[in-house]
Amino acid sequence: MSELFDCADPVARETGIASAVSAVKGGRLVVMPTDTVYGIGADAFDPEAVGALLSAKGRGRDMPVGVLVGSWTTIDGLVYSVPRTARELIRAFWPGALSLVVQQAPSLQWDLGDAHGSVMLRMPLHPVAIELLREVGPMAVSSANISGRPAAVTAAEARDQLGDLVEVYLDDGPAEQQAASTIVDLTGAQPRILRSGPISAEDIARVLEVEVSTLAPPLTE
Repeated sequence: MSELFDCADPVARETGIASAVSAVKGGRLVVMPTDTVYGIGADAFDPEAVGALLSAKGRGRDMPVGVLVGSWTTIDGLVYSVPRTARELIRAFWPGALSLVVQQAPSLQWDLGDAHGSVMLRMPLHPVAIELLREVGPMAVSSANISGRPAAVTAAEARDQLGDLVEVYLDDGPAEQQAASTIVDLTGAQPRILRSGPISAEDIARVLEVEVSTLAPPLTE
């Protein structure tokens, strides 16, 4: 039976985060608030837990899970070589609504799906998420919804879709952005915006000191 904790109440928040830490370390799923939408998360280094996350969403391995981190420095242990462009975007927009796709460190023992040696990383701008991440380390996280349905922007919406497949729901009210993060792929010769979101192409181009037109357009089918 899943539990929901109201993180607006300090006592419930403390209890909820402790319960979420226990769940994640035990290989189970949690739902957490972030600045963009609510996320369903698992221990990134537990393949069975990540598999359970994909199953809960009804999502295949062809759509690998991204990873949320609780600090800027965490990425140095996860990435083969952090590109200059990544460091500039991280300084400008982390914590925040920007996800970066980079080449992962080949030594990492995780299975996030068919990511072909890459990983999508983000540091969310939300105190509850950051507290949980700093307790458990990097988490595999996807939007808290059944694949193909709208992303949950409240804990109640997430619970309506995912029910008892998730052990702990951390409720901190409606997500601020109510839109999924912008995704930028930095694995190619040019940065490529894979998904538009709260951070615009103009914002990204300004930080990288390039023209918007030089950002590679999204790939089409």
